[in-house]
Amino acid sequence: MVPVIRWQDVADIIIMSFLAYQLYSWFRHTRAMQVLFGMAFLAGIYFVTKNLGLFMTSWILQELGTVLFVLIIVIFQAEIRQALYRFSLLRNFFGRQEGGGQLDLPELSRTIFGLARERTGAIIVFQRQESLDDYLLHGVRIDSLPSGQLIGSIFRNGTPLHDGAVIISDGRITEASCHLPLSAKAELPRHMGTRHRAGLGLSERSDAAVVIVSEERGEVGLALGGELEIAGSPEGLAEKLQSLLYPQQQDRVRVTLRERFFSNLVPKFVTTLVVLVSWLVITTRQGGIFTMTVPIKFHNLPGNTVLVKSVPEEVEVQLKVYSSLIPSPKQLDLVADLDLANVREGVNSLAIREGDLNLPLGVVVTGMNPASVKVTIGKKIRKSLWVRTRTVGELPGRMRLQKLRVEPATVVVEGPEHALEGIDSIQTEAVNLDDLRLSTVVEKKLVSPSPLLRVLREEPVRVRVVTTGK
Repeated sequence: MVPVIRWQDVADIIIMSFLAYQLYSWFRHTRAMQVLFGMAFLAGIYFVTKNLGLFMTSWILQELGTVLFVLIIVIFQAEIRQALYRFSLLRNFFGRQEGGGQLDLPELSRTIFGLARERTGAIIVFQRQESLDDYLLHGVRIDSLPSGQLIGSIFRNGTPLHDGAVIISDGRITEASCHLPLSAKAELPRHMGTRHRAGLGLSERSDAAVVIVSEERGEVGLALGGELEIAGSPEGLAEKLQSLLYPQQQDRVRVTLRERFFSNLVPKFVTTLVVLVSWLVITTRQGGIFTMTVPIKFHNLPGNTVLVKSVPEEVEVQLKVYSSLIPSPKQLDLVADLDLANVREGVNSLAIREGDLNLPLGVVVTGMNPASVKVTIGKKIRKSLWVRTRTVGELPGRMRLQKLRVEPATVVVEGPEHALEGIDSIQTEAVNLDDLRLSTVVEKKLVSPSPLLRVLREEPVRVRVVTTGK
């Protein structure tokens, strides 16, 4: 049976398609994407084996999936943190701010191409919005304004800092001789060495712009988003860096909604198709309608009132489950929890709503009988009652009961006003005279005259028994 499409389902598919495409765009050239493909393959095998009744295989895959999930969180914690940062809508407000002045990009570009003509290898990293602290290793701290002469002197062969990358952040050189994470791409050309793999590796994990000077070929490349673009001239490189580092100073090209929608159409179509198929797998085999008897409880009763009676004490609820992945509601400890904050003295009729049941996502109420509950609310008062002692049995021999004294003589009882009308005393538990031989003091609990009343004393009372004779 094909499920009925609700507007919530359409929104669910659109949101998940957007998130899936964003994750694909960020991680498509990283090891994380390869691991995700592997996990998706194992998940597909798991569902197939589960539906075919292959219990051992499906159980092993299920347990293996739990272990792999934990390992992925540990191994790819940097990528996960970066993805959450990119999803943040507030990062533009609390992220990095411009500082340190504007770079002289034409001069830096001429210096970079000068290094290329001399066949001097170099890596220059321009930090943009995202932090690079998690990816930089073994760097030497520098705090200097960047200039062509300084960049050239750092990368000259034989200088102490020439091996590694220079980091430019907020208009200043912050580190030199930094080691960068290597790219995990298997399809990189063989002529690309460690320098290119390091530059591409950092661009895969962040939004940094990485300029790479090839020592063997004398080329200048710009790595961005895991892709390498060869720069043809100093002017072209300076213009590209200007647009990346200072986009607010560029005449931004307006991209129409149609162009945004139809760009990269194949990946978008594939991710949407995968999400749609996943949604169908989850929702096509919907659970049935379950009928349950749910107890009723209450909260937020006003302090000056007391709940006298509620009718009924249970409600019969019909529940619809929209996914076979959701456990049966019969396995859940459901309770109808009603709010009594607005009740008044007397009989109140309270409607039982779906929100009072605290249902999990994917479970809705299709019927309820009855749809309301009547609660009787009384005014709460306190009254002081005399404590009376009840005796059973007889004293042995010639012993006679001379006196019974209770300490304290009165206690305070709390409850509905109508329940305390006509009541002036409260009894203790019975004192058995058969067990007594001499005058003594015994402790006895108080027995409430009504279940609606509460004695405001937790300790037992002391009953002093005085006897005479032998």
